[in-house]
Amino acid sequence: MWLISWATYLAISLIGPTLRYSISWEEPPSLPGATYEKRVIYSFWHRAVFPSVWLWRKIGIAVMVSRSFDGEYIARTAEKLGFVAVRGSSSRGGATALLGLKNQLEQGNLVAFTIDGPRGPKYVAKPGPVRLSRASAAPMAAFYIALSDAWVLNTWDALMIPKPFSKALVRFSAKLQVPADAGNGEMDVQMAEFHRRLQVALERVTRFAEEHVTQVGSAEFPILKG
Repeated sequence: MWLISWATYLAISLIGPTLRYSISWEEPPSLPGATYEKRVIYSFWHRAVFPSVWLWRKIGIAVMVSRSFDGEYIARTAEKLGFVAVRGSSSRGGATALLGLKNQLEQGNLVAFTIDGPRGPKYVAKPGPVRLSRASAAPMAAFYIALSDAWVLNTWDALMIPKPFSKALVRFSAKLQVPADAGNGEMDVQMAEFHRRLQVALERVTRFAEEHVTQVGSAEFPILKG
């Protein structure tokens, strides 16, 4: 466990500084030049973990991590990179984890879900962010990071390991706000609709990023400084 978590941390720390990121938004951020919006519940596919954790390291983002063996070393690696690991998943400890994430939002921290984890199926969003948005009054948003050059592992999620000096395009969706009364009685259909819209947003930003990642460094997709 110790060896795996440190090896993963070192790989991210060695390759991460060589990546060339650009960020694209469907909806302009509150602050020009921002790399994220505050008090938003983010969702992204598990395969984009590597470039995501490097870009947003050391800012205290809370992430749900499963209680499995895999989850344990992921939690240790995430904490080394400055994330807050909240333990639980869709199958084990989910309610407790959602409460922990709600507390993190109330403290002003960001929250993110690897939305098809911890075991898939790949590219199928789970409903946790919809429930958390309803409970916390915080909006949801999806993002994806495409890589111009990566090793793709033969794993359930087709995990991407960026090759050094790859281009990385981040695409954010517009925000979605779930009403506090959604899911009460006949409103269950409304929760299902927001779940569907989150799935669509994830698919949309994934497609955009994959189609435009080779343009990173152009006038339309300038490389982040620093």
